[in-house]
Amino acid sequence: MNDDENRQQDDWASSRKNRLPSFTEVLSRRTRPPVDLFMFYLFLQREGAEDILDFWLDVQQHENLCRAYFKDVRKSGRTIKDDWPQYWDYARRRGSIYGTVVGLSADGGGTKRSTASTGEMLTEQDKHNLAVVGPSNDEKARYGGRSASPRPGTAALSEHTRVASPEDGKEQPRSTTPFSLSGRTPTLFNMRRASRAPTIIPRSAPITRLDLIASAERIFYRYLSPAGTVNAPENHEIYLPPSLRIHSFPLSSNQEPKNQAEATLMAQVPDIFHAQKEYCFRAMEQDAFPRFLRSKAFGNLTPVSALVRLIVGLVTLWIGLSAAFSLIFLDVHPKSKRFFLFIPFAVAIICLVSHQYELDPILVFLGQSETTPFRTLTIREPYVKKLLLGRAIWVSFLVAIFLVALTMIFWAVPGHRL
Repeated sequence: MNDDENRQQDDWASSRKNRLPSFTEVLSRRTRPPVDLFMFYLFLQREGAEDILDFWLDVQQHENLCRAYFKDVRKSGRTIKDDWPQYWDYARRRGSIYGTVVGLSADGGGTKRSTASTGEMLTEQDKHNLAVVGPSNDEKARYGGRSASPRPGTAALSEHTRVASPEDGKEQPRSTTPFSLSGRTPTLFNMRRASRAPTIIPRSAPITRLDLIASAERIFYRYLSPAGTVNAPENHEIYLPPSLRIHSFPLSSNQEPKNQAEATLMAQVPDIFHAQKEYCFRAMEQDAFPRFLRSKAFGNLTPVSALVRLIVGLVTLWIGLSAAFSLIFLDVHPKSKRFFLFIPFAVAIICLVSHQYELDPILVFLGQSETTPFRTLTIREPYVKKLLLGRAIWVSFLVAIFLVALTMIFWAVPGHRL
C-alpha cells in the first residue's frame, strides 16, 4: 500500500471516530482490521456461508467488466446503439444499471431500474478497490490461482434462460435461507475447502462480448446451478428465493450467438445477476453483518478459542478449589500460604469471564484480535479499538472483583484438620 492509499485510509478512519463502519464501507475495503473485508470473509467461512460473499464480489467484478466494455466502445468513437443494438433496445425497454455509461438519458423512454443498487452506493474509487486492482495479498492466498469454468463440456442448452415458477415441482431440494447452504452446516471446526479464484479476465486484450458471456457463465455454474449437477469441486449453489433462481444458461463463451433468440438473450448478460446480487447484499447486511460487528467490535475471540478458554477455566477452577479445600481440611500453617490460591483462581476467572464475553482483556491491551483460533492481528480501526478497550477494562474489573472475593473467602475460612 503506497502513501496515497495510506493517507486515504487514514481519512476514512478519521471519519468513523465515533461510529462503526457500514456494510458498504466494509465491502469497498475502506475499513481496517478487525472489521475489514478479510475478517468478514473469515467470519462467513466459520459459518459455512462464504459463498454468498464470493458471489457478490464475482458479480461486482462482472458488472465492472461490462462497464469497462461499454467505456471501451464509447472511447472508440462508436455508440452502444450501433455496436450492440440488441442490448440498446433491451436497456431502453427494461432499464439497465449501466444507463449513464451507455448513454441512456434519465428520461430515456423506458422503465428505469431502481437507482438504489449496491453498485451505485459505491464511488468510482470503491469500484476500483473491489474489482479493478484484483484481490489483495490475503485474498490471493485465500483464493489460490485462477480456475477454469466448471461448466461441463457436454451440457445441454435449453432454448431460454429459465427462471423458477410454481409449476417447477421436480427440482432438487434446496436451502431455505441464504446462510443455510445445502449439505454445509456451520461448525466450530469447519474444514476449509479448496479455494476458488474470483472471476477475473485480464485486460491484456480488448474486452469482447464473449468475455462477458464467459464471466456470466462462470458465475452461473459456480453459484447458481444446483449442487451435484456440475462435476466440479467449485460448484456450491447459494440460496435464492424461487423468483430469483436461474435454472439454465443457454449461451456459450466459445461461440457467438447463432440466431436472433440467442442474440436477444445475450443482451441480458450485463444485467443478468443484478437482482440476485441485490438480494445477497441485503441478506448479508441484515443477517450476517450485524452478527459480525457484534463478534469483532465487541469481542476479540473466535468460537474455538472461547471454547478452549471455557475448558481451561473449568479445569483450573477445579484444581484451585481442590487445593483450597485441601489447605483448609489439612489445617496447613502458616495461613498466609492460602494467598497463593490466587494463581489458579486468576487463571480460571480470566478464562471463564473471557469465554462469557468472548473477549480476552490481555489481548485487547496488547492491541490484538483473533482472526483464526490463536492467530491474531493488530486492531487498527479507531472506534473499534475504543470499544474493545472499554470492554476490556470492564472485564478486568470483574476479574479483579471475583478474584479478590474468592481468595479472601478461602483465606478467611478457619482450618479444621479432619
